[in-house]
Amino acid sequence: MTNTINKGNTKTDHNTTLTTERKKQLDHDITAIGVITFIALMLVTSVFGKQFNGFIRDTSNPVLSRLALAAVCGQFALAGLGITAVCIFRKEKFTKFGLTRKNLLIALPLSLACCVPDLIYQLIKGSAHSWCPFIDVFTTKELLEAGTIVKIAGFGLTAIAWGFFEGFNYVVIRDKISERYPSKHRFWDVGAFVCAVMCILIHGAVGVTPDAFLNMFLTMFLIYGMLIVRKETGNSWGCVLIFMVYWNAL
Repeated sequence: MTNTINKGNTKTDHNTTLTTERKKQLDHDITAIGVITFIALMLVTSVFGKQFNGFIRDTSNPVLSRLALAAVCGQFALAGLGITAVCIFRKEKFTKFGLTRKNLLIALPLSLACCVPDLIYQLIKGSAHSWCPFIDVFTTKELLEAGTIVKIAGFGLTAIAWGFFEGFNYVVIRDKISERYPSKHRFWDVGAFVCAVMCILIHGAVGVTPDAFLNMFLTMFLIYGMLIVRKETGNSWGCVLIFMVYWNAL
C-alpha cells in the first residue's frame, strides 16, 4: 500500500502516486465519515430531536446529565464519531494525524495567528465579549456556578467534545481528502478548502450582505489557515488549541 503522507506526517508527497487500493480506501473512509455524520445529524435533529432538545434545554435536569447527553449524542456524534470509527476500523492512531510534539512550538502560535483577522473584525464590530473558553456552549454559565466536582467533570466533557474533537475532526477529514486529491501548489489544499466550506455551512455563516460575506470569508480563512499550518508543520495541536481557547470563547 502506498501512503502519500510521509513518516512524520508533515506534508503530502505530490510525487508519489496513490495505488488503486489506497484510493478506494480513502474514498471509503471519506464516505464513511460523511454517512456516519449524516445519520447522527438525522437522529439528533429529526428522529429524536424533540426529546433530545427538550432534555438538554430543561434546566430542571442536572447540568452534568444534560451536558453529557449533548456532548456524546450531539457534539461528538456530529464531530468526532465518524473519524473515530474510521480510525478504529483502519487501526490508525490519532498521532498519525499530527498529534505529536514535533514542531509544536511553531504550530501553536502560527495556528493562533489565523484567528487574528477574525478577532479584529469581531472587536471592530463590537460583537466580542469578555474572553472565557467555551462561554458560548449552552451549559458553561451553569458550570461556572456549580460545585467543584461538577465543574471539573463538566469542563472536562466540554473540552473533549467542543474543543478537542471539533478541532481534530477537521484535521482528519482534511488529511484524507488531501491525500486522495493532492495539490501541486503549496498553499492550495483541497481538503482544507472543503473543511472551510463545511464549517461555514454547518455554522450557518454563509454571507449574502457585505458584512455577512466578510464574516464568512474570515471564518473560512481561520479554518483554512489552521489546516495549512497543520500541513506545513505536520502538527495538528494548533487546530485543537483554536477550538479550546478561541472558538466559542469570544
